[in-house]
Amino acid sequence: METLWFIIVAFMLAMYVILDGFDLGAGVIHLLVTKSEKERETIIKAIGPVWDGNEVWLLAAGGALYSAFPLLYASSFSGFYLPLMIVLWLLMLRGLGIELRHQIHHPMWVRFWDTVFSFASILLTIFFGAALGNVVRGVPLNKDEFFFEPLWTTFTVVPEAGILDWFTVSMGLVALFTLTTHGANYIAMKTEGEIQVRSRKVSRLAWLGTLLTSVFAFTATWYIHPEIWENYSLHLLGFTFPVVGLLGLFGTYFYSIKHQDTRAFLCSSLFIGSMLASTAFGLYPKVLPSSTNPEYTLTIYNTAAQSYGLSVGLAWWLLGILFAGGYFVFVYRAFRGKVSTTDEYGGD
Repeated sequence: METLWFIIVAFMLAMYVILDGFDLGAGVIHLLVTKSEKERETIIKAIGPVWDGNEVWLLAAGGALYSAFPLLYASSFSGFYLPLMIVLWLLMLRGLGIELRHQIHHPMWVRFWDTVFSFASILLTIFFGAALGNVVRGVPLNKDEFFFEPLWTTFTVVPEAGILDWFTVSMGLVALFTLTTHGANYIAMKTEGEIQVRSRKVSRLAWLGTLLTSVFAFTATWYIHPEIWENYSLHLLGFTFPVVGLLGLFGTYFYSIKHQDTRAFLCSSLFIGSMLASTAFGLYPKVLPSSTNPEYTLTIYNTAAQSYGLSVGLAWWLLGILFAGGYFVFVYRAFRGKVSTTDEYGGD
């Protein structure tokens, strides 16, 4: 049951990164691919009907984590208190940027909130990538299974490292380039004309950044945490995840230059999902490695709730995922197709 819940939580986090990832990527390129208020409005229209629904996956993943692995939830939320507060503020600023830009029709007001939206999106992608880097690198857990990390210490990978060091920042850059590519593919898929052309160009440039930073992060992971590859040597089937991820990565570029935007977007989604699955497979059964003492590492077994709670939670999760799945199918079907500068804004 613990393994099943590990898969469930990993799946929900992957869905969040894929779905809200293109919203974040759209925010990153919001000021890069637009030259007028009409064009910036078009990007907001492209994500307006779905961006807040996509964030539900993050809340649901947090709820699942609390239900299935309460000790992991408690340890992570106490140790990562500072970055979590930063992420919370950035999420709020991003939402304010989308919603408040329409309240006063003045160029300075609109431009200010467009900048807030884009700036918050950039920082969120970097912080989410750095968070994954912390999980891969490990955190200074103590014997009480708790820890504290400052924002940074020496900026080097040491047992008592902070949230940010050269490795976690490199993971943040991987996330930035990956989600920029993902968001640019989505905007190219949803728009026409000059915005579409510029989005394709940004997608290809960001793709190169994704490739280079991913190679660096892969090498760095091998150097600082080689144990993550042990599961692959024991279970060769696990290589399916990185192989599929590579196919998605190169498929993204191939379809982008062919101007097949929907396929490029699906390939970038495949790359994101496969790379996250590769990381989860390498970590299993660990959920939060200790950088100070391997005995303090948190796993799915020493952090899980009791079997009864996991069983009851699974029944409710199955019911909830059916409703959530139906809702997302409805919303994406209702707002499928291209958006244009003459459409009504579809946000809340």
